Amino acid sequence: MAPGLTRDLSLQAYRRMVRIRRFEEEAMRRAMAGEFSGMHSSSGQEAAIVGACLALRDDDYITGTHRSHGHPIGKGADLKPLMAELYGKATGICKGRGGSMHLADRKVGIIGESAIVGGGIPLATGAALSIQVRGTDQVSLCFFGDGAANQGTFGESLNLAAIWKLPVIFFCENNLYAISTPVAKSHGQPDIALRAAGFGLPGVIVDGQDLAAVYAATAVAVSRARQGGGPTLIEAKTYRFEEHCLNLQVPIPYRTPQELERYKSQRDPLVLYRKEMLRSGIGQAQIDAIERDVATEVADAVTFARESPLPDPDEVYDYLFSNPIHYPPEPAP
Repeated sequence: MAPGLTRDLSLQAYRRMVRIRRFEEEAMRRAMAGEFSGMHSSSGQEAAIVGACLALRDDDYITGTHRSHGHPIGKGADLKPLMAELYGKATGICKGRGGSMHLADRKVGIIGESAIVGGGIPLATGAALSIQVRGTDQVSLCFFGDGAANQGTFGESLNLAAIWKLPVIFFCENNLYAISTPVAKSHGQPDIALRAAGFGLPGVIVDGQDLAAVYAATAVAVSRARQGGGPTLIEAKTYRFEEHCLNLQVPIPYRTPQELERYKSQRDPLVLYRKEMLRSGIGQAQIDAIERDVATEVADAVTFARESPLPDPDEVYDYLFSNPIHYPPEPAP
């Protein structure tokens, strides 16, 4: 186990990974049954997400991606409002207005997730600037994929963060494919972390299927940021088990069945971490208890979502802007 990854934290890490996997498996089943439409699964990437989030505090900020369920769950969000949001219900985390790709939960520091590729990178950088201006010791972490590393916002944000030494961690979940385009065909330098050198930042490559390794790398970056050392670019080499999104039809196969089977059978982060827990002395009974608890939690979340009301059509324009708009007081004559 990584330094600081105590027994209790290890159990919490596994619980969070299982919550992501089981939540998304059930959500996939419900979507395929026609109960709601569309979702992007992060199955296979749980260790990268949870390992990073475990190194953060509740008041630290994160931004996520269109593959958005894993990030709030990895940060500790309640499953009921997340599931209700997928169903478009009024009890959803965004009151039914965000759907699968636009989850936000201020209770655990999630300032927003977006379908815009790379959209969260400048938001996390701005959050880090606000931290610096307010003088707190919080940090900001943005999750983004390998495809987003070719967006202009990536270079612009890293450059600004480097100049101002902002407390932000740029965390790339490199799952090897941008929809169906392999990294080797879209990046002249496929190791994205090496780009950090051009901005004068530390760049770290870590095995994204190894939760302890991700946690250790992120903890170092978080400590550096809290102490005023500025940003870090972390690249977690990971893999998604499902297609880019539900019901995506790719006319030309872009990965072989053998590749997919190898990752599922040999590189599943949940299986790898279960083995590590058993080696460290955590019993199978505790692991089984976590699985049962999460199964119940997910079932309760589905029931909650199904039984929740739809948003009131008369409130369709609510939350588009601050209402009422407050203007500064007029200066005294």
